[in-house]
Amino acid sequence: MGAVIVGWGTALPDRIVTNADLEAVLDTSDEWITERTGIKERRVGGTTAGLAVAAGARALERAGLHGSDIDQVLLATTTPDRMIPSTASDVQHALGIEGGALDLNAACSGFVYGLVHAHGLIALGARRVLLIGSETLSRVTDWHDRNTAILFADGAGAVVLEATAGTGQLLGWDLGSDGSARDLLYADIGGYLQMDGREVFRRAVRATVDSARRSLERAGIRPSDVALAVPHQANIRIIDAACQRLGIPMERTATVLHATGNTSSASIPLALVDAIERGRLHRGDLVLLVGFGAGMSWASAVIRWEADT
Repeated sequence: MGAVIVGWGTALPDRIVTNADLEAVLDTSDEWITERTGIKERRVGGTTAGLAVAAGARALERAGLHGSDIDQVLLATTTPDRMIPSTASDVQHALGIEGGALDLNAACSGFVYGLVHAHGLIALGARRVLLIGSETLSRVTDWHDRNTAILFADGAGAVVLEATAGTGQLLGWDLGSDGSARDLLYADIGGYLQMDGREVFRRAVRATVDSARRSLERAGIRPSDVALAVPHQANIRIIDAACQRLGIPMERTATVLHATGNTSSASIPLALVDAIERGRLHRGDLVLLVGFGAGMSWASAVIRWEADT
């Protein structure tokens, strides 16, 4: 059995933190932040479970399903609400799901990791999987650190994957990690995010391009065949540099980081759903999803969009 996405939804906290708000407490400016990151504002607040439940409920509603129809919850997150049990257990209970539930931490690559794992579960017999990326990075951000406070934010995005006869939507994928680079971006338990921004930038562009090329090759398609690229929303300069090297113009790229900031594992589904709601995806379109993050991890997947939007 293959799998296809049949439902989607997002959730963002109500509180908006603008670049002007950060100017009041940091040695920075709206112009400086915008030029270097592309971010104008970000959302802050809520809990990882609460945002995940809201996004998941919207995805279920869009699919015309109930919690009882789901066999597995995969929650991609770097910011669980508790050490034990998994935050996915809270989500499962709130949505009335009786199947399995687990957290998956591959940092900003987490949603694509989860997407590949969800296809594997369905290939082995699951009927439907609820995949969610949800983060409350504001809880692990030092708001007095200019290097990180301007970047990270909170939010959630979710999709429902359903079994279908045949090969389904997944055409090619690539997952990887280089643990030797783990100290470039990390947060100790009880601590704040620490980042070597310059080195992360350099590695991020290379990892994004290399992983995307492997997935495209495995899918048997060229960059010119991609109708929409949906990259991790970390930094507009990283996105632009990677897309230039891949030969995918920015007009065929989904971006929301100007309004959401970097939401780690939530960023790709947030951008994907925004593109759907703006009418940028149609049945049969080829979509490239690609992310990178702490670990340093990377992940990409090529899917053929099969849902009516």
